[in-house]
Amino acid sequence: MNAPSPVHDDNDNGEQTFIDESDIINEYEIDDEELPDADEEGGSGGEEEFDGIDDSVHIFTGHTGELYTAACSPTDASLVATGGGDDKGFLWRIGQGDWAFELQGHQETVSCLSFSMDGQLIASGGLDGVVKVWDVAKEELKCTLEGPGAGIEWVRWHPKGHLVLAGAEDSSIWMWNADKGGAYLNVFSGHGGSVTCGDFTPDGKTICSGSDDATMKIWNPRNAEIIHDVRGHPYHTEGITCLTISSDSSLVITGSSDGSVHVVNISTGKVVLSLNAHTDSVESAAFEPSSRRDSWRAATGGLDKKLIIWDQHSSPRCICEHEDTVACLLWLAGSRYIATGCLDGKVRIWDSLSGDCAKVLSGHSDAIQSLAVSSNGEYLVSVSIDETARVFEIAEFR
Repeated sequence: MNAPSPVHDDNDNGEQTFIDESDIINEYEIDDEELPDADEEGGSGGEEEFDGIDDSVHIFTGHTGELYTAACSPTDASLVATGGGDDKGFLWRIGQGDWAFELQGHQETVSCLSFSMDGQLIASGGLDGVVKVWDVAKEELKCTLEGPGAGIEWVRWHPKGHLVLAGAEDSSIWMWNADKGGAYLNVFSGHGGSVTCGDFTPDGKTICSGSDDATMKIWNPRNAEIIHDVRGHPYHTEGITCLTISSDSSLVITGSSDGSVHVVNISTGKVVLSLNAHTDSVESAAFEPSSRRDSWRAATGGLDKKLIIWDQHSSPRCICEHEDTVACLLWLAGSRYIATGCLDGKVRIWDSLSGDCAKVLSGHSDAIQSLAVSSNGEYLVSVSIDETARVFEIAEFR
């Protein structure tokens, strides 16, 4: 028999009293097969869906809240940045579990992170409406960028310099010069809702931004004037959630909460293709890195649990079914593979030519919010609301 279970008697100063043989009323024989397994319901602390498999090679546990964003240095293959709901960001290195530099000072969730193209600086954006720029080598704050009146949705760097661009929940977009103490350069006004996504074109000559107001605007970064205002039929009818720009700066693809995807010519502001296959909100989009106007492929993922791969034709090239919402995705540079992060806590690697799932990477116990890939293409970093960042080896998919 098992050891007797202790019970507490409130009348004997906390001393433990044990059940003895005189307390036994009946004894029953129990077949071991009738006992529930330890991983069945009732003892998993709310993580019933987690299968216990961990394919990660490194886990970063410095955060004390849900994680929402990740970025990998473009010049240092081991350097990673993460941010989350504990109002903190961290710089840390793959394989060095006890090393981290904290990006301190935000008063609300760190919602977005971005390294400058030369890897020297990193910008952190918070729901406190503040962007902070950090010197990576010195591990110190370089400047604090202020202006937006609400939370920062995204932050990006100019492809050829230290100009910082950020979109905010108050409908504004701001641009600063990080090399001049964070000097304000321009504010881009015109959206009628939260600016949910945006970026410089790869040539640095134009800015594209999408908003909850169901419009995309194409801007001149020099004078903050609107070049094109894309709206109305045949465009989105609900808020824009994501955008991606082709490598030759000619095309932009936008996804919306209405489930539609549209391809827009940046120079004319005209919708050149409407891609209709999603049945729910489109949450993420990415061009294949080598995509150009005359030859392109792109991927979109959404609440309908689908990754859809597109090309110049309006019908999908592949539809890849998932177990849960596709929250984020990225195209692995120089390869035909796409990584998706899902609300079921899984990272999946897909062959974009065949539509087959090449690998499922387990380890997280809750929804994945962001993915990033190391500059050498050997590691994939995922962050989750389970409060961890995990690193997976993906060298085989380069």
